[in-house]
Amino acid sequence: MNKKTVRDIDLRGKRVLMRVDFNVPLKNGVIQDDIRMRAALPTINYVLEQKPKYLILMSHLGDPKKDAKKAKEKAEKDGKPFDEAKYIEGKHKMKPVVEHLAELLNRPVKLSPAAIGPDAQAAVAGLGEGDVLMLENTRFHKEETAKEAPDRERMAKELAAFGDVYVNDAFGTAHRPHASTETVAQYLPAVAGFLMEKELNYLSKAIENPAKPFVAILGGAKISGKIDVIQNLMGKVDVLLIGGGMMFTFYKAQGMEIGKSLLEEDKIELAKSLLDTAKAKNIKLVLPVDTVIADKFDNAAATKVVPVNSIPADWAGVDIGPETIKLFSTEVKNARTVVWNGPMGVFEMSNFAKGTIAIAQAMVESTKAGGVTIVGGGDSASAIAQAKLDAEVSHVSTGGGASLEFLEGKVLPGVAALNDKA
Repeated sequence: MNKKTVRDIDLRGKRVLMRVDFNVPLKNGVIQDDIRMRAALPTINYVLEQKPKYLILMSHLGDPKKDAKKAKEKAEKDGKPFDEAKYIEGKHKMKPVVEHLAELLNRPVKLSPAAIGPDAQAAVAGLGEGDVLMLENTRFHKEETAKEAPDRERMAKELAAFGDVYVNDAFGTAHRPHASTETVAQYLPAVAGFLMEKELNYLSKAIENPAKPFVAILGGAKISGKIDVIQNLMGKVDVLLIGGGMMFTFYKAQGMEIGKSLLEEDKIELAKSLLDTAKAKNIKLVLPVDTVIADKFDNAAATKVVPVNSIPADWAGVDIGPETIKLFSTEVKNARTVVWNGPMGVFEMSNFAKGTIAIAQAMVESTKAGGVTIVGGGDSASAIAQAKLDAEVSHVSTGGGASLEFLEGKVLPGVAALNDKA
């Protein structure tokens, strides 16, 4: 990584403004998974050890406007009353995050009533030597995600006035050109935190200089979300394993009966062309040989295992089958570099999670044998955490969308905005 990090800048006595990704799942005001918060602790602790004047943290928490709109529509459909202020209070305010962070750091953390504006300015003005302050959810301000640069710049300038140095440790939002992730870096010396550095080092080494054989496992529901990844990886991987719901569009492209399995009708031609490209480039693109099918989309459904060319018309594929698990696991265990993005089946339902868990276990075995194993965030990260194997692979990304765009070969705005090393 050719970007400056917190190690490359003097923080003593400085006002440090740091973007973190504390977009954690909340249920009734209680954090359900704090992995993203724990991932930022090394940088936060390092900054505080350097004796800054103070540290200001900022993060978004969900998408208040979008989430409230969805919840309101659902409430209206169900004929229930909807209190938007109460909904946002329970889902999007930073108070539970601040309380948990204070526990993790074992020191007080203050909370500003806003991210910008007079209330935020007053909160910052009241900071003492060595204080830690969390700004309220950045997405409460429309300028944060504004499409027009001047709108983002207004917010970014206000944020920049709070600091002497900007640290970005929020890899999970690095693909968003938002005021607090990218624009603010134009107004202050801007460096990466340790989490950002770790994410970029692992992902860039996998893409630019992987130990061979290099195996990529792609799953998830749709080809449409992974087209660019597949195309970018085709020139780099030795083996491409395709599972999840997207596999059925590939089978349809080969003229097979897929029953009621997930299908992207408008991507059949694309699937054909991807298969042709793999063949022309001599890339080993491996599709499942068997599948678990169910008579309905329900964890308690009747299931059976069939070869992929024998799916009955009224059944749907919900997971990869045992022979595919063996086939995929062998490729993964023999790999020196493995990147995994997307589950192998409907892993949220325990009866259809076997394929996904088996891939997680194969990743662990590859790691133990000296391989570099990277889980690309999102559902794959949830799945490996669910299997309690996340600590046994080389790296689990904290950013699903960001890691996906990195694997697509795209420039991440939040990374591009950071200062380069000399």
